Amino acid sequence: MNKTIETVQAPRAVERLVTGQATSDGAGVKLTRVLTQSLQRRLDPYLMLDAFGSDQVDDYIAGFPDHPHRGFETITYMLEGRMRHRDSAGNEGLLGNGGVQWMTAGRGVIHSELPEQEEGRMEGFQLWLNLPSFEKMREPWYRDIPSEQIPEFALDGVKVRVIAGSSHGVQGAVQREHTEPLYLDLHLKPGARFEQLLPATHNAFVYVYRGDLQFGEQVQVPQQRMAILANTAGSDGLAFVAGAAGARAILVAGKPLGEAIAQHGPFVMNTQAELIQAVRDYQAGVLA
Repeated sequence: MNKTIETVQAPRAVERLVTGQATSDGAGVKLTRVLTQSLQRRLDPYLMLDAFGSDQVDDYIAGFPDHPHRGFETITYMLEGRMRHRDSAGNEGLLGNGGVQWMTAGRGVIHSELPEQEEGRMEGFQLWLNLPSFEKMREPWYRDIPSEQIPEFALDGVKVRVIAGSSHGVQGAVQREHTEPLYLDLHLKPGARFEQLLPATHNAFVYVYRGDLQFGEQVQVPQQRMAILANTAGSDGLAFVAGAAGARAILVAGKPLGEAIAQHGPFVMNTQAELIQAVRDYQAGVLA
């Protein structure tokens, strides 16, 4: 795969570290909510990040029965495990190891995500990406991206999986014009360095799910922590180095929409009136 090496001259600093909140969702699936509602403005266009991972079947077996969404996109990345998706638009798919499920809820969809395993580990992430106001009532869209369709490339000691956007000249599986999402899964050997060019105006964060990362000489990001990267004027990207045990992390960035955010559970719109209409539509059975 053709790639071009990106060199960052003025890397961003780490603004702060975030510890996720243990919670449950769906029918009792245990997870960690890393990007909470209080961070939505800071990390615009992203609305939520959940990390889940357990080899205890009771932690995940009940799954996520039928529930609605309107006004944004859900991106589910499965590191390990099997989950079946079905929705009111007639889509169905099986999300497996290393695969991605990208769903645009648009004007409304009701879907379920249920495990297709009764033992073993289930681990992954669900990320919510906002839609611009003029796309919130668009037709729903859905795509299953199996692991082998996610572009990968290797740098010195780093394997990069490009889920969305582009990295070092390699185009990801999904592109979005208005939010310009970048979503990378990075596997770093001990001491390996990774650099990524990024517009200074884009919001960005890194979540470490194995090992630890070092940003500059001062900031270590341990496992199960999110580093929010400062929007430093004049910065051209980010750079970090894996610790002695290596690291695995997701890097997420995007172009802020700068629009009002009104959320009520699974509905994300721009005004309270639109939220009220979403609830009414769902109650009337005309959401999807």
